[in-house]
Amino acid sequence: MASLLKVDALTGVTTAGSISVTGEGNSTTTNLQQGLGKAWINFQQKSSNVVRDSFNHSSFTDNGTGTMTFTITSVMANINYCHSGMAGEGGNSQECLSQAYTQTAPTTAAAQYVNAYANTSLEDPSLACRVLHGDLA
Repeated sequence: MASLLKVDALTGVTTAGSISVTGEGNSTTTNLQQGLGKAWINFQQKSSNVVRDSFNHSSFTDNGTGTMTFTITSVMANINYCHSGMAGEGGNSQECLSQAYTQTAPTTAAAQYVNAYANTSLEDPSLACRVLHGDLA
């Protein structure tokens, strides 16, 4: 018989914000809090700047072709958070590389990104997604 659990909050016993989840085969545990994405965004920059959906992002700034800055609502604990993402342009056989902009250091509240083809030409993507993992302040 299936069970249903409904709760409004989960709290760890030892540390309120830390909950361990046992992995397959009872071999390892994962910290639930550490494994969650802390911010994400799905956007287009091609013809106009459109945020389709997001979590923990307060603004999007177009810095010119292929570059943008996202401001985070609940800031990160430090600048060592992990960036991952993708970008692409419909109708073009080449996919863009979406990465953190290395000439501008991230802050705990914002990060700048660049989208470029393999030949290094910058592109405003029609679809791009970005996820941040790390510790919130």
